[in-house]
Amino acid sequence: MTQTETRPERRTATKQMIIDCDIHNVMAPGALEPYLSNRWLRHLKTFGSRQHNGNVYPKGSPARYDAFPPSGLPAGADLGFMQKQHLDGLNVEFGILGPLSGSGSQLDPEFSAALSAATNDWQIKEWLEPEPRLRSGMIVPAEHSEQAVAEIERLAGHPGFVQVLLVARSAAPLGDRRYWKMYEAAARHDLPIGIHYGGGVRGVPISSAGWPSYYLEDHAGMSAAFQAHVASLILGGVFDRLPNLRIALIEGGFAWLPSLAWRMDTHWERFRDEIPSVRRRPSEYVRDHFWVTTQPIEEPHRPADLQKVFDHLGGSDKVMFSTDYPHWDFDHPQHAFKVRLSAEQRDNIYTENARAFYKLPARAESL
Repeated sequence: MTQTETRPERRTATKQMIIDCDIHNVMAPGALEPYLSNRWLRHLKTFGSRQHNGNVYPKGSPARYDAFPPSGLPAGADLGFMQKQHLDGLNVEFGILGPLSGSGSQLDPEFSAALSAATNDWQIKEWLEPEPRLRSGMIVPAEHSEQAVAEIERLAGHPGFVQVLLVARSAAPLGDRRYWKMYEAAARHDLPIGIHYGGGVRGVPISSAGWPSYYLEDHAGMSAAFQAHVASLILGGVFDRLPNLRIALIEGGFAWLPSLAWRMDTHWERFRDEIPSVRRRPSEYVRDHFWVTTQPIEEPHRPADLQKVFDHLGGSDKVMFSTDYPHWDFDHPQHAFKVRLSAEQRDNIYTENARAFYKLPARAESL
């Protein structure tokens, strides 16, 4: 299906245009093979993946039943079907892809680098070039600094990559200095960092007390991992070193963010001598450096209380709409909010906040 064929349908399918900040493109079996050198293709077939799994229950976290394409490919693996069902069907002006394949989480640094590069090349050839509405997160071997920097430098000039994509289950809190060179490379090229739910690095649980027993615990408790990363990035001094670095918290909720900021402010007043490089209140860094996506949005028992969360965030100008397509807990733009939004809030949340964060073309230019 060509771009000119889809545009009229896309404009009339729904009233609200959206920029979707969390779409998952999925690799069909063997999808990366054309993008691997002979050495790494032999390695893949002989030894396979070597990583510690993260949230693997329930197995595969099923996709929407209607997102499986007639082609027989996995849900999220068929661009043509995604164009028809999601991009056209929901009037998506831009979609930000996030392939969660584990390519960047291999224990072997060189193999992780090879898989990350192959994943990015696969995205360029099979997703970004055929569909101009799509952008993507760049996959990097985040636990291996030298290799991560090399991949950022290789692809930073490509217009299809609008962030460096990390996962919430990492080997250390993300303010740790092992990650700083990666952030420096991203900031040097004005690439924000996206931190997404999940991951499978070095067998690290999301709980400070160990592994949860149930998927429900893991799913609800992942916000604790996001909180640890926010605190680590701020209190570790990352933003004093890199004042222009922007962070997107993807699929981690956000109602917890104001209370975390308040708590950090209180303790910073008492213990600030320990971290003299952190020169401002933590809440100021939260306000200046962090954006959040909506899915899975917290839904208060009294829907109007969501407006209070926006107030505590300092407004809704850092909130970006996401669907999590094609996953089972997908949010439809017409039903994502149980509270009435003002026209300005709708415009900002559904499109303009993401346009500013990812520096996407203005609407007139993208039509």
